[in-house]
Amino acid sequence: MSNDKTMEFMQIAMKYLPEAKERMEQAGIEVSVASLQPFMGLFAKAMNDAYELGKNEANQSK
Repeated sequence: MSNDKTMEFMQIAMKYLPEAKERMEQAGIEVSVASLQPFMGLFAKAMNDAYELGKNEANQSK
């Protein structure tokens, strides 16, 4: 996975972080950026898989 894509994925994650944090806190789960850090790599892998899937599907439909 390229560093550029990883940075784009992290920017997407940060865009939705406030909403996710609010929902977790409503569910009684205390969240901080530090507590989410271990999951960011997993999120980047999932986003990369989704990106590759979309790219492959787009190439197949040409």
